[in-house]
Amino acid sequence: MDLALWIIAGLLAVAFLAGGTIKLSLSKEKLAAAPGGGWVEDFSAGAVKAIGVLEVLAAVGLILPAVLGVAPVLVPLAAVGVMLLMVGAMITHLRRREAKVIVANLAYLALAGFVAWGRFGPESFTG
Repeated sequence: MDLALWIIAGLLAVAFLAGGTIKLSLSKEKLAAAPGGGWVEDFSAGAVKAIGVLEVLAAVGLILPAVLGVAPVLVPLAAVGVMLLMVGAMITHLRRREAKVIVANLAYLALAGFVAWGRFGPESFTG
């Protein structure tokens, strides 16, 4: 199970690092023009950048503490942070009636929940 947790945390980290980097590097207008990017119209440019920062921090938190062996409890906490981001994303998409996008949010939520459960519980780095 440890290997599965590493793989899932790695995949989540790649996805959130990419998503966060895109949010930080592109303007709000370019994000809005992208497929599925209409949600940015509900937020200020600063809020979109803040979401990007949170996504990058989540990506780093899913991997780096365990790899370095420094405060590995941050891994499940980062997974909980991803879960909170996904709940917020689902609320936003529900308000915009974008049901198809919610499927991806649910998948990320479930994967992050698995990492949080596994790293807080049976495959804890501190146990």
